[in-house]
Amino acid sequence: MTESNPLLSPGIKRQFQIYEAGLQGRAPAHPISVDELARRAEEVLAPEAFGYLAGGAGAEETMRSNREAFRRRRIVPRMLRDVSRRDTGVEVLGMRLPAPLMLAPIGVQSILHEQAELAVARAAAALGVPMILSTASSRTIEEVAAAMGDAPRWFQLYWPRSDELAASFLRRAEAAGYRAVVVTLDTYLLSWRERDLQHAYLPFLRGEGVANYYSDPVFRAEAGVDPVREPGRAFEHFAHVFSDPSRTWADLARLREATRLPILLKGVLHPDDARRAVDQGAAGVVVSNHGGRQLDGAVAALDALPGVVDAVGDRAAVLFDGGIRRGADVLKAMALGARCVLLGRPYCYGLAVGGEQGVRDVLANLEADIDLTLGLSGCASFAELGRGHLVESRSDPSATVP
Repeated sequence: MTESNPLLSPGIKRQFQIYEAGLQGRAPAHPISVDELARRAEEVLAPEAFGYLAGGAGAEETMRSNREAFRRRRIVPRMLRDVSRRDTGVEVLGMRLPAPLMLAPIGVQSILHEQAELAVARAAAALGVPMILSTASSRTIEEVAAAMGDAPRWFQLYWPRSDELAASFLRRAEAAGYRAVVVTLDTYLLSWRERDLQHAYLPFLRGEGVANYYSDPVFRAEAGVDPVREPGRAFEHFAHVFSDPSRTWADLARLREATRLPILLKGVLHPDDARRAVDQGAAGVVVSNHGGRQLDGAVAALDALPGVVDAVGDRAAVLFDGGIRRGADVLKAMALGARCVLLGRPYCYGLAVGGEQGVRDVLANLEADIDLTLGLSGCASFAELGRGHLVESRSDPSATVP
């Protein structure tokens, strides 16, 4: 296969890269299937670390509902359309992306691999996939920025009790070249997580995921201790300041004043909340139920997406997070109106199994799958995709395709 062929899309190139390696007796180093990758991650990780990554709140019904919402919706492909040249690119808040894909903010990655967020940052930068760095990362805002170079990146904020600490995080993110702030709204309390409780495991207690806090001058001044010398007292202050269940919409004004960066609100599931977010100046919302890790029994993120899209219209960007595993999932979320999707657990499984290369493989495989799925749906770009490309499956055999 020649690289100069203009019809060799990312999907076809990736396929033949794998098949041609097979002629040399080389199978993929890491599982292609996300399900198999998760099983491999479970083998290499400590039980408590895998449980923290893979688990959810309560009986994990919300986790299951996220996936079931994708299974209920089926793609209706259209035929005899010219899809020989496909453009999977999208634009999000002025960024032109090669695919509608960003890395969701996931904290404490040091429990998965010694290189933690640095390995993910290098992989994301190599493939042009923006990374959203968690406040609860194991490497600092500045270290991850250095690993990414000029590659696009956003910063996710767990909104702390201290306005001064929030402002300090935002100043650091601005100075380090992050282009937007994603404020997570649904973690003002930590949920009842049965897997973590059974293991009696909270990684923050062990000094994981606190790099941004312990390196922050405002945090250190407020705590009044050196976290290295007095980790116990530092954690006490962390536990006190991490979240604030008294926050309301009125507090958003102070947060906007603390940064010049566009602000997106993550955890929005109700159309009225989406309208209010945009009315108060949010540049976008992320439809998300925290991957099922917060409120068990919550609505599936995909089921909430159309209502939020309709409420927001063209006034702000609507991103989607919750259960993305394969190219068909991306296409379904985009058909329902998402501007872009966030990938979560799968890239962390790749990190656990193969470090930076494991993350690269997950991203390269998903980008290839997106390209091929888009073409097989009968679309040459996401601009051609709409809700008419989906039908919701029913038990009624008389259900018809539109």
